[in-house]
Amino acid sequence: MTLPPERKGHTASADLAEKRTGLAAAVAAGVWRTDPAPEEVQIGGVRYLRFSPSGASRGTLLHMHGGAFRIGCPEQIAPLAASLAQACKVTVICPAYRLAPEYPFPAGLNDGWAVLRALAETMPRALILSGDSAGGGLAASLAAMAHQASIPLVGLALLSPWLDLSVIDPAYITNAATDPLFSAEAAQEAAALYLQGHMPSDPLASPLLGELSCYPPTYLNAGMGEVLAGDARRLRDRLEQAGVPVTFHAVDGMEHVAVTRDRCLVGSDETFERLAEFVESILLLAD
Repeated sequence: MTLPPERKGHTASADLAEKRTGLAAAVAAGVWRTDPAPEEVQIGGVRYLRFSPSGASRGTLLHMHGGAFRIGCPEQIAPLAASLAQACKVTVICPAYRLAPEYPFPAGLNDGWAVLRALAETMPRALILSGDSAGGGLAASLAAMAHQASIPLVGLALLSPWLDLSVIDPAYITNAATDPLFSAEAAQEAAALYLQGHMPSDPLASPLLGELSCYPPTYLNAGMGEVLAGDARRLRDRLEQAGVPVTFHAVDGMEHVAVTRDRCLVGSDETFERLAEFVESILLLAD
């Protein structure tokens, strides 16, 4: 499993650039500020935020943020990461991987891989991968790469993961009216910006299409009205067929990646509790 060479992308549209400017302003205004604040570190040339628990760390959780490969930042995950760090006594790492269209596939995946390899060398305790939305797809691809490189993972947690960039799952149609945050049109546009001519059938771009029997125990979460609920269901089915322990936590009425956005949203608290329970169970097995 070899990543293709990196390619030169193109400039973001004015609309996307404006959204990124708004996101940067929200970060500067402290919208996602936590107490204590995370450490800002670089590893393998990639900036990341490190959230440490009070007391000794029992392991490391590497989380890839969402944003359809074209927007987003680790600061948005800060409240979730800080809460997980304290609840589970783990170190949570959130990389600022490169985004499309300036940096198409596989640049963001390369950044995640650089951080994962460095963590495996410097923090040898239990290592868990997680991600939300597009970041869930990156985390799933990284899990397969880790297996091939003999990097042991004790768990994988995916929140509303985007796993198939061909955008063909029936849920894009059946859930179109119940998902206010994502759509088939948005997914097709984002996939085109990210892939820029690369085939969506590549398992490193669409991990749902790859070999899954190598995955560690996996927690899957999605709202049943999301357009990405279909990707989550298909992954559950394939993992069960491959004999991989999988927990599929489906939540009625929950919006896309609610737990990363606002703990007051429907299903958010429930998701956090189930995610923390999964991490705790994995750490107990690893101890």
